[in-house]
Amino acid sequence: MTLQTLAEVLQPALRQGHAVAGLVTLGWEDMRAYVAAAEAEGCPVILQAGPSCREHTPLPVLGKMFRHLAEGASVPVVAHLDHGYTAEDCRIAIDSGFTSVMFDGSRKPLAENIAETAAIAEMAHAAGVSCEGEIGFVGYSGGEGSAGTDPEEAAQFARETGVDAMAISVGNVHLQQDKQGGLDEARIRAVEAVCQIPLVIHGGSGVPVAQRRALARGSAICKFNIGTELRMAFGAALREAVNRDPARFDRVQILKETHEPLVAATRTVLQAFKGE
Repeated sequence: MTLQTLAEVLQPALRQGHAVAGLVTLGWEDMRAYVAAAEAEGCPVILQAGPSCREHTPLPVLGKMFRHLAEGASVPVVAHLDHGYTAEDCRIAIDSGFTSVMFDGSRKPLAENIAETAAIAEMAHAAGVSCEGEIGFVGYSGGEGSAGTDPEEAAQFARETGVDAMAISVGNVHLQQDKQGGLDEARIRAVEAVCQIPLVIHGGSGVPVAQRRALARGSAICKFNIGTELRMAFGAALREAVNRDPARFDRVQILKETHEPLVAATRTVLQAFKGE
């Protein structure tokens, strides 16, 4: 069994100069492809259950799916709750066998975010589970705007919450379909200067690949969340499979044809995060 906590994969990444991909899952087809890609690349992978995934499949089921894949994998696999908005979300995930929870209090005032994140980190650590928090708000493409992370607030947040990883807002945006943006490296360096924990980039699909690679090898950013980019690859493969034979109706046969294209796309993503 290669199930690991977030801390167990991010601490080596921080020391050795690489990053680990947090891959946003929506169902069995993508999570299975993500593990296959990680095995082909010989690197750890973080399987993430975000809000849209949880709307479709209950957390106890997702926990069993993640753990089943981890038990058969030859590389470390983290079962991670992405954007838990309440302590109850995080508690259910822990009870369901997740090895890592991310509490998102980024919309809350600083003191409230710190207090609630610290309580969840304490609960998680008591169960042998890692905890990720977020300071500064990461917005959404075409939706809510971002509020950049203040380095001094980040230092206070890291110190007072005891989280294992800290998501920051440095020009990243959720659900971005292109890579025309880029991260604010000066702000990243300012946060790094006052914090000693692994940093996380949400909305990693919008970050140019060259910048992903450089930051993975030369900064404290140890985790990039990737969702939209791989959803687009899955959608393209599914559309092609459906259109190839409009008379087909067996979804198992159709979905099988998404596997290899999604593995290939995922391998490309993972390669950018590996060390020298």
